[in-house]
Amino acid sequence: MRFTFILLFSFTCYSAISQQFEKDVINTNKGPLTITFIGHGSLMMEFNNLVIHIDPSSKEADYSGLPDADLVLITHHHGDHCDAVAVEHLRKQGTATILTALAKEKLGLGEIINNNETKDFKFIKIEAIPAYNLIHKRDNGELFHTQGCCNSYILNIADKRIFIGGDTENTPEIKALTNIDIAFLPMNLPYTMTPEMVADAAKAFRPQILYPYHYGKTDTSIILELLKDEKDIEVRIRKML
Repeated sequence: MRFTFILLFSFTCYSAISQQFEKDVINTNKGPLTITFIGHGSLMMEFNNLVIHIDPSSKEADYSGLPDADLVLITHHHGDHCDAVAVEHLRKQGTATILTALAKEKLGLGEIINNNETKDFKFIKIEAIPAYNLIHKRDNGELFHTQGCCNSYILNIADKRIFIGGDTENTPEIKALTNIDIAFLPMNLPYTMTPEMVADAAKAFRPQILYPYHYGKTDTSIILELLKDEKDIEVRIRKML
């Protein structure tokens, strides 16, 4: 029994430390915000003893080895953004899950937030922005993400406004955003945006820091070239395939 416990403990510790992710620390007027780049569309944020997981996916990490969530935020119901196994690993007593209607239907839990609604979680204000395709379609002619089903989010944390795109194109709602400090914009084809679409959106709402994410095999040097003359937009490339 003792040997089993030691073995299990050792495996758990190894699982937690063997996953290496890039991190950035953003200074706010109320302390540091740490962003961990899990992979694809999966992010983790830590601020003032709160842990926020966004679109957790078991394809990107072993979530049993990551910190439990105070808040799980899900942009839409597709499996690479809405993973029941990952969510279950992250839940603890008091964990809040905020998500779309179709994501709740899939997971069987959580609090729905619809397009253009806002919710408060402790000291964080969450704004839901419509996320959808304008051009890119499936073989049957249906858009990959139809209007009304998916969310992007703005997280208002201290003095920072952080935009999480989820799966979307450069919609009018995104281009009309204001006062965005940090933006995560998707750049994988054929499901979301081309680098040109990302550049178009970024030039419209002008985030201070732009992270292209879940970009798959897209050449990230293209977005760097497209925005090289936009001196007030810092493009940061992290490992978010």
